[in-house]
Amino acid sequence: MNRERSFTLTIEPAREEHLAEVAALARVVWQTHYPSIISPEQIEYMLARGYDLKNLQAELASGIHFKRAIAAGELRGFSSFGPGPATGEMKLHKLYVHPEWQRRGIAAALLDSCEADAHRDGATELVLNVNKRNEVAIAAYSRHGFTIRDSVTNDIGGGFVMDDYVMAKPL
Repeated sequence: MNRERSFTLTIEPAREEHLAEVAALARVVWQTHYPSIISPEQIEYMLARGYDLKNLQAELASGIHFKRAIAAGELRGFSSFGPGPATGEMKLHKLYVHPEWQRRGIAAALLDSCEADAHRDGATELVLNVNKRNEVAIAAYSRHGFTIRDSVTNDIGGGFVMDDYVMAKPL
């Protein structure tokens, strides 16, 4: 379902003072979306690792870019991206939209902004990892021109693995 956008959306860089709000939104999204994909224990483990304020600050300081999607004066989504593992690649690390604001073009706007920045910075390809069971995200990325390039399983500690597809899109 594609709803007509009846709101003003602003995509802007996230700064250090926005990271706590980003982490809070991540928690809402993960606790809503991921219970049918990974265990509650793995959700908590990954939130603690990936959205700890110090970790987010370190990512920002290392050159990973964060973008905020603001609608109706509030954070509705965010993305993060930075140089990929191979020359010419930009890696999309995070792309999340509040569950009540999904299917309104916010993820597409964040993705378009990331692609424009990646292209401006000389990247020729945008890559990302997505859980193999995350059918909603896989379908959305496919609609935006991404294709599955690889299948990977990475041990992330704590007795957990990330069982992902690597998807890529030429820029």
